Amino acid sequence: PALLPPRPPSPLGMPFLFPRLPLSFSLLLFGCLTHAEVAMSLSVPAPPRYMGFDFGTSGARVSVIERGPSGLTEIFASAVKYARYDDPRAWREALETLLSAARDADATGEALRRICVSGTSASCLLLDARDGVVTRGPCMYDFDVVSHDGGADPAGVRALEWIDAFVPPSHTARARTGILAKLLRWHAESPLSPREILATQADYLALLLRGKLKKGRCGDVKRRLAVTSDWHNCLKAGYDVRALAWPGWLRSALEDLDADPRVLPSAVVSPGAPAGRADLEDYGIGPEVSVTAGTTDSNAAFFAAAAGAARGTAVTSLGSTLALKVLSDVFVEDAARGVYSHRCPGPPGAPESWLVGGASNVGCRALRAEGFDEEELGRLRFDPETDSPLEYYPLTARGERFPVADPEKEPRMGPRPDERVEHLHGILQGIADVERAGFAALRELGAEPKVHTVWTCGGGGENDTWTRMRERRLREGGEVEKTVTVRKAKMTEASYGAAVLATLQDDCI
Repeated sequence: PALLPPRPPSPLGMPFLFPRLPLSFSLLLFGCLTHAEVAMSLSVPAPPRYMGFDFGTSGARVSVIERGPSGLTEIFASAVKYARYDDPRAWREALETLLSAARDADATGEALRRICVSGTSASCLLLDARDGVVTRGPCMYDFDVVSHDGGADPAGVRALEWIDAFVPPSHTARARTGILAKLLRWHAESPLSPREILATQADYLALLLRGKLKKGRCGDVKRRLAVTSDWHNCLKAGYDVRALAWPGWLRSALEDLDADPRVLPSAVVSPGAPAGRADLEDYGIGPEVSVTAGTTDSNAAFFAAAAGAARGTAVTSLGSTLALKVLSDVFVEDAARGVYSHRCPGPPGAPESWLVGGASNVGCRALRAEGFDEEELGRLRFDPETDSPLEYYPLTARGERFPVADPEKEPRMGPRPDERVEHLHGILQGIADVERAGFAALRELGAEPKVHTVWTCGGGGENDTWTRMRERRLREGGEVEKTVTVRKAKMTEASYGAAVLATLQDDCI
C-alpha cells in the first residue's frame, strides 16, 4: 500500500481498506451488498445457448448446446420413448417431459436464444384453422398411400392418378410416400374443408412451443391459424426450393380438384429462421426466445455430423437403412432414381448450396435378418483389403428406393457360404457397393464437386473394419476423389443438429 498513490475519501465516508480490490468487495465487507449482488457486479454475460429437438420413429431427444471460445458444446441431452410414433398426444407428452428435464437441469434460463425442431420427413397431419384441433391424424414418413394396409387403397390410387396428371416428371413430389400424395389421398377419401390446414410433424411441434395450440388461442373464426413451415419439410409437398414459392402447377391442381390452396402452409422459410416467439415460461424459457423453422431428421443429422463442412462433404447414415447426403454446388433431382435436393440454409449472403441425396432400403437390418448379434459382429474379423467373391444385394424385402427406385427389385443373398465370417463379409461389401453406386448416381446427375470426405453416422460407423473396406472400395472407383477419407462422425444425433441449425442467425453454421 505504501507504494500506491493516495486514494480519495470514500463517497460513503468509509476508508478503502483494500485499495487493490473492486469497490463491491469493500461494500460487501461493510454489509452494504449481498454476496449475490457482488457476484452480479463481477459477472460476464453467459455464453448463448440453443435448444434442438428431434422426434423420431421410437422416441424424442433434446440437446442444449452452448457457444464458447472453443466452439459449440452439448451441455445437456435427454431422451424419452413413446408408445406410438404417430400420435400427436404422445408427441406433446414427450415434448413436455423433455422441457421439464432441461428446466430441472438448469439448461434453459436467460442464456437460451433459439429452439429448433426436426421431425421425420414427409410426416404430416391436418388441423382445424380455427382452433388447431387435429382433423385428420398423422400419416407418417413410411405411409404408402396405395399399399399401406396390404391391399390397394382406392383413395391412394386416385391420388396417384392426380399426381400423374398434374406433377411434372421426375419431381420429388411424385413419391407415393410424399406429403402431396398424402394430402391428395385425404382429399380423395373425403374432400378437404376450407378450414383445414396442413402441418408437418416439425410444424406441429413448433406450434406447441409457440403456444398456438392452447385452448382458446385460435378461437376467432375471422382469423386462421398461420403455419410457418420450412424448405426441407415442404420439399415433398411440392414446394419449389429454387424459386422459393409454391409452384403454379400445384395451386392450379388444388383449384381444379376443388381444394382450397390455403390448405398449404402460409409461410415457408429457411430452416433455422425465426418463426415466432416461445410461450414456455413454465419451463424457465422467456418470450424473448425464438422458435425457428424446423428441418427433417436426416438433414439435422447432416448438420450434427458436418456443421461448417466444405462442399464435397458427404454424410452416410448406416442404420437400419442406408442414406447418403452430399453438400453440392448443383441442384439435382430424379424421382426415378430416388434422388432429391434440399436447399442448404446458410447465413445471409452465403453462396447457394444443396444437400443432394437419397435413401436405400439396403442397410444394417440385413444383419439382423441373417441372425447376426452384437457379440458375433464384434468377434468376427475379415481382411478389409480383400474383396469377397459374393455379390449380394442385401435387401430384406422386395423393393428399392435408391440408387434406383424399383418397387420390384428382389433381394440377392446367395450363395450362402459355410463360414459366418465369409457371409458377414459379403453382406457388408454388398451394402458398401450400394453406397458406392449411390455416389455414382449423384455424380452422374451432376452433383459437384466430387466427394472428398465421408462422415459416417449410425451403428455401422462403429465397425472400423467395415469403414476401411468402404474407404478402399470408394477410392477404387471413379465416383469420388481418389483420396477420399471415410470417418466416424463425432456428433450424430439429430437433436444436436437441430440445435446447431438454431445458431444460423449467429453465423455459426
